[in-house]
Amino acid sequence: MKKFVTKLVSFALIGAMSFALAGCKSGGTSEGGGDGKLIKVGIINNDPNESGYRTANDKDMKATFTKENGYDAQFAYSLKNEEQIAAAQKYVQDGVDYLLISAAGTSGWDSVLQDAKNAGIKVILFDRTIDADESLYEASIVSDMAKEGQTAVDWLASQNLPEYNIIHIQGVMGSSAQIGRSGALDTKVGAEATWNIITQQTGNWSAEEAQQIVQAQIDAGKKFNVIYAENDDMAKGAVQALDKAGISHGVGKDVIIIGFDCNKWALQELLAGNWNYDGQCNPFQASYINDIIKNGAKQKTVIMEEKGFDASTITQADVDQYGI
Repeated sequence: MKKFVTKLVSFALIGAMSFALAGCKSGGTSEGGGDGKLIKVGIINNDPNESGYRTANDKDMKATFTKENGYDAQFAYSLKNEEQIAAAQKYVQDGVDYLLISAAGTSGWDSVLQDAKNAGIKVILFDRTIDADESLYEASIVSDMAKEGQTAVDWLASQNLPEYNIIHIQGVMGSSAQIGRSGALDTKVGAEATWNIITQQTGNWSAEEAQQIVQAQIDAGKKFNVIYAENDDMAKGAVQALDKAGISHGVGKDVIIIGFDCNKWALQELLAGNWNYDGQCNPFQASYINDIIKNGAKQKTVIMEEKGFDASTITQADVDQYGI
């Protein structure tokens, strides 16, 4: 497959914005549509450098939507909802056959999805849900982010700590992952007198920002015994701050570490006892989407099967099988 250089395209959406677009094309014969033409697909995703999960997700999409598999695919990336919507509008104007969307934010999509529907373009959501009428999209292949959060909070409750003093590091605000993973913890803290939030801040999925958040609490002399980070990269950044301050963490140590996504390196941290829990978020949705495009949607919503891993029970086989 030939690799095309990512290029910057300007969109007019309440002023000028920049958006990274990468066209993915490859040589060879194609399966394509019934008339032998390639299926034109516009794929809107978050920045592949956002996290290990997103890198795996993007790699999976690029490996599937190739010319050899019958597709003419273009890729657009942004962590900003308005830029993603602008890219979607451009793909509608370009006359793609399918619009595949992993939305940065849950709201604001109705207008462009209606435009797509009016143009006969089918929309498939992947990875994340949005707040839009189901009639505006063909299907969604998503993680149950609320369940991910609830599973993690249930596990944390099972540790039976006398008191929970939690540093809560959130993902990008307004994303379905942040909403789901935050929601369960917020509910539990509101219901239990012994559960306390020391600080609750967004780390924007960034290890560096998470490290700064935790370092600030250490410098302020705050006492905490749980770090609930909404992805692995932020958990890693939090741990870097703890290590710098000489604060122990992991199984039987001073601070419980919770992450999400199940990067292989993160599961190795569990196996070593340095972290305590990691919630799986399955990034491999491309084969499901390909099946829907080629064979039609058999159901409106496909929920990815996901697990949670405890440092006391995880095995090397789990790391090898589920690490991304």
